[in-house]
Amino acid sequence: MNSLNISVFNFIHYLAGRWWLLDWLGIFLAKYLPYLLIVAFLYFLLKENGRRRIYFFSLASLSVILSRGIIVEAIKFFYSCERPFASLGFSPLFEKASLGSFPSGHAAVFFALSMAVFYLNRKAGKWFFILSFLVVVARIFAGIHWPFDVLIGAVIGLLSALFVRKMLPKTEK
Repeated sequence: MNSLNISVFNFIHYLAGRWWLLDWLGIFLAKYLPYLLIVAFLYFLLKENGRRRIYFFSLASLSVILSRGIIVEAIKFFYSCERPFASLGFSPLFEKASLGSFPSGHAAVFFALSMAVFYLNRKAGKWFFILSFLVVVARIFAGIHWPFDVLIGAVIGLLSALFVRKMLPKTEK
């Protein structure tokens, strides 16, 4: 584990376990905000009509499948990295399987989804990126991921969405 990854982790995780309100916020952002993002995505999707709805559903679902279901799982199959709580010997803010942490599947999913929403609605997409960033930082804060895990997961999600968008046939506005 490189020292920059550990230093950034310690900087973010340092406040965990010190104030119940901050811990509650970290748990909410890491565990429950993702569900709200999915509901918000469905809301924006249902506002669209016809071909545009099908296009953006295809873009989002294929991007998520490629990033999380294929690329992240392939990397995890060949490369194993312990989660911070397992590596450093502490209890995370919430229970999580100790299986490999690299790369972050949450980061891959929510940054792929954010990019799809950005293509659909730029203003909403910017909010999705901000909220996705909060999700992954909260997962570092909770002791579930290393910073490099979420950085690479986010890059995988973004590149997957870009690739899928290039591969999908263009739709009418």
